[in-house]
Amino acid sequence: MAPRGKQKTVPSKGDNDQSTKPHPPDWPPLAPLVPQEQLLIETVVPGQILVIRNLLTSNLCRIYVSFLSSLPLATTPGRPKRGEATRISDRFQIDDSAFAKILWEHSGMQHLVSSFEDQAVFGGSVIGLNPNIRVYRYRPGQFFDKHYDESNKLQFGEEKLPAKTSWTLLVYLTTCEGGETAFYPEALQKGDRPPDPIVVGPETGMALLHKHGNDCLLHEGREVKSGEKWVLRSDLVVQR
Repeated sequence: MAPRGKQKTVPSKGDNDQSTKPHPPDWPPLAPLVPQEQLLIETVVPGQILVIRNLLTSNLCRIYVSFLSSLPLATTPGRPKRGEATRISDRFQIDDSAFAKILWEHSGMQHLVSSFEDQAVFGGSVIGLNPNIRVYRYRPGQFFDKHYDESNKLQFGEEKLPAKTSWTLLVYLTTCEGGETAFYPEALQKGDRPPDPIVVGPETGMALLHKHGNDCLLHEGREVKSGEKWVLRSDLVVQR
């Protein structure tokens, strides 16, 4: 559902539909990687939007795009169900806790998140990445209309810890023309002009983290004009 007080806006749904459960793919090794001491989290909007540049190297991104192109991607319908935002893209979804653990631990993300100076922004103790891994490919003319990302409850890890997702993770594997993720903050006071959108363009190997759930900013994936936008999607998971 949409965050409190924002019920009039169209939410996004369906990213946790596990009606089909294909066998996990044989992901390429997560190498080469930038040494974690050379990585840092940059704050775009305090408490809302963070980026990690060069989380994955350009060479590794090329390897992954080639591999992901072989997966059975499905095109989302142009006409969404009632209450859903329009999303036109090709996607693949898999529940793969092993790959989520590798991406979390080996990429340097675990070190960066656990050492981030303001731990309170994550909404709890971060214990890993959502095993629900999604792959998105946006071709020219494809986009994801304005929406909110929901927080989802889950039983995490072998211990089945009560947990929930708190931040969306997008790892861009390509750069393209268009395809920016644009966020739309609300006006500080009723009647005020809303602030200008905050726009994050896709950069090869860059991770974008943004808060979701009740505090999610309205956002969209703008139309790709040329090239292809490939994205790996997961979420930060916190204990509840």
